[in-house]
Amino acid sequence: MTDLIKATVKRGQVREAVEQSLIKRRKRNRRFKMLGLGAVILGMLLLGVMFFSIISKGYSAFVLTDIQLEIYFDPEIVDPEGARNPEVLASAAYGKLVKDALRKEFPGINKRKEKRNLYRLVSTGATQQLRDLVLDDPTIVGTRQKLWLTADDDVDQYYKHGQSQSRLKEQQLGWVAQLRAKDALRTSFNTNFFTAGDSREPELAGIRGAIVGSFFVILITLGLSLPLGVAAAIYLEEFATRNRWTDFVEININNLAAVPSIVFGLLGLAVYINFFELPRSAPLVGGLVLTLMTLPTIIIASRAALKSVPPSIREAALGMGASKMQMVFHHVLPLAMPGMLTGTIIGLAQALGETAPLLMIGMVAFIVDIPSSITDPATVLPVQIYLWADSPERAFMEKTSAAIMVLIAFLILMNLFAIWLRRKFERRW
Repeated sequence: MTDLIKATVKRGQVREAVEQSLIKRRKRNRRFKMLGLGAVILGMLLLGVMFFSIISKGYSAFVLTDIQLEIYFDPEIVDPEGARNPEVLASAAYGKLVKDALRKEFPGINKRKEKRNLYRLVSTGATQQLRDLVLDDPTIVGTRQKLWLTADDDVDQYYKHGQSQSRLKEQQLGWVAQLRAKDALRTSFNTNFFTAGDSREPELAGIRGAIVGSFFVILITLGLSLPLGVAAAIYLEEFATRNRWTDFVEININNLAAVPSIVFGLLGLAVYINFFELPRSAPLVGGLVLTLMTLPTIIIASRAALKSVPPSIREAALGMGASKMQMVFHHVLPLAMPGMLTGTIIGLAQALGETAPLLMIGMVAFIVDIPSSITDPATVLPVQIYLWADSPERAFMEKTSAAIMVLIAFLILMNLFAIWLRRKFERRW
């Protein structure tokens, strides 16, 4: 009887210990879940703060301030010969027309310093606007036209953000107030931001040159890295024998994926520019450098896609009499291609945001003209952001944030395209 009581008590103690252990385990699980949820929420909050900061600083770059002036297209200045010769019209002193219009709008300005301050209300790009108007329609020579001309960046910042973001002097503020009272100031969509190249003047600077340069660089990177990466992955996964040499190659491919990107820039500088003497700051060299950087990512992703194809596909193809080459290219490769394309797009998205290797090959140069080929001097969007971020003007600061928004939009679209490809063509075995 005593032994029975002891056994019962012992079983009760064991049960109680097990229950206590389960309670502790559940608490640990709840704490782990709360920590994981907290990490996700914190990450989302930080991401939201980053996006809010970028958007709040950059949205204003998509609008531009214009000033309305009455321009007299004086024939003595625009076309003194009266022959409407396009060469004469293109070389006329249109800046004098703007200055005359400003002096007429604000009479009584005689001092040289006051004149300089007055002329600074209008951007230097206004002369190009007038030149384009005359070349498109020479009949306006000799007429008066009320036109909206691009304002200087200081006026633009004052009109959009107030005195705290402007460097206008007290007299200039008075002139701007008069224009505002006459409804001669407005904001319009900043088409220059998407259609113009870089400029020393913030109100005239755009990202078209950087976008075209990025397009050429990514095009070269895709054209080289995709076939080379897929071919290397097929050889290593399907044809190469397992020995020390292939193990050495695989280890180095994995190591190359973790090498800092600036090392590839140094390699490109030493090989492509110094040895092969390819042009500096050219999309051709940029694409070659980014190809070296992207290849390991594509090879690793392509090998993973090949491994995901079930062995039964290979065995069935070989059992039906297909050669190994036919088995790989007719059966395995089509099934692995969605995963390969996904890895390629992710690798290209990474390359699109790279700056350090391109700085090493000279793509940090100030490029005004839009590149027309892969050998023309060019820059890319991340480098353009880097250049603008180094400029002290407030207008360049907002353009930096706006360019970051455009770059992030491209990256999001590329990643969404990769997700769509994976979901559309992915097969579950």
